[in-house]
Amino acid sequence: MGYTALHAGWGRLDASLDDLGCGRSWADVHRVKGLELACPECRGRVFARVSPHRARHFYHQVRPRDCALANESPEHHLLKLELATAARAAGFRAELEVGNEARTWRADVLVFDRQDRPFMALEAQLSPMTPQDARMRTDRYAADGVAVCWASMEKRPWERGVPSLRVARPRSRGDAWTVRHGMARYTWAAPHTLKTKAAWTHISCSLVDAVRWILQGRVHAHSGPDATVWWTARSYVQLAIVRARLEADAEAVVRAVAAEQRRQAADMRAAAAERRRRAAEDRRQAAEDHAREQRAEQERLTAFFEHAGMDAALWPAFMHMVRSTSGKAVECGAQSPAHGNGLLLYSRPRKDSAFQLAGVVCPDPSALARWPADLTILVPGRAWLSRIEEAARSPLKVAVLNPVTKRCAYERVGPGLRR
Repeated sequence: MGYTALHAGWGRLDASLDDLGCGRSWADVHRVKGLELACPECRGRVFARVSPHRARHFYHQVRPRDCALANESPEHHLLKLELATAARAAGFRAELEVGNEARTWRADVLVFDRQDRPFMALEAQLSPMTPQDARMRTDRYAADGVAVCWASMEKRPWERGVPSLRVARPRSRGDAWTVRHGMARYTWAAPHTLKTKAAWTHISCSLVDAVRWILQGRVHAHSGPDATVWWTARSYVQLAIVRARLEADAEAVVRAVAAEQRRQAADMRAAAAERRRRAAEDRRQAAEDHAREQRAEQERLTAFFEHAGMDAALWPAFMHMVRSTSGKAVECGAQSPAHGNGLLLYSRPRKDSAFQLAGVVCPDPSALARWPADLTILVPGRAWLSRIEEAARSPLKVAVLNPVTKRCAYERVGPGLRR
């Protein structure tokens, strides 16, 4: 005989008390003549009583050392009975304190299926247990093909990692045990779009209903995205899957758009880098072309530099001053024997006009006897200005452009204008 036979339910026991004698209490059971109760674990004699918390239970006449049932609290035993009663109410055979042949586990309540095979353990876990122990003990059951549901009366650190129920005992006699945590539904406001709110919410129900739903397969253990385990219906899981797929599709679109934006940005950066490279190449080529042109120009003007006594390195600065002071496009021609071997300079008054002779650089003073009055003479310094001034036979215009000091001045020289 087990505790199942001893505790056929509070209602049946009360009815038995009425049959045994009117007005008898729970504690009077052991006084009924001929009624002896025995522990199913150690076969020691037990008696009925009510704890200070009004929990009805049995106690051993002599507390044994190695009896597992002797060391459990009234609350633990009471919860086991409720779990067994709920399993039987669902139409299943349920036995208390049943272990496997290897003795690797011992179920508080072991439930058998229609073919009388064990398939579900209901554990009343009121003592402390770590999440690691809960997982390990759950795996032991699973190794024998037995699922498990852990039941506690307080919030425990292991309840998130294994299938469990947090229950509350009745507040008064006649009320049902209730489940406060562990059963959940998925709510998704209509219409079912990503803009409407959706969430898993825990529900309260009677312990009898929760056990029936679990044993009948109407709910199953489900692991959420954060690995939290709870009991729920498959329809809720399917609804959550639909929502998750919508979110995944939307996220995929967002990722695709972001990837395309990154690709376009990379293409733009590559195009900008290519433009910069080409611009740098163009600048380098232009610099090389300019340097080559300058070298060619200086080679072309070698005879003129010897004639003018000018350093070839100062020629670019001299021409820069010419262009800056005139404000016009200026081109350099060849030496002109007709102008005292001076270097001819041409300018263009307007963009669409032709170049015209505008000045001569360093003409030989011997050529000034018949020098046109409106043809400007350009010299690189005062020494040349003095030579022009001494040889002038008519008024002349002289531009002194010193490439060393970067100073420029316009002078008029000729008879009667000597300083």
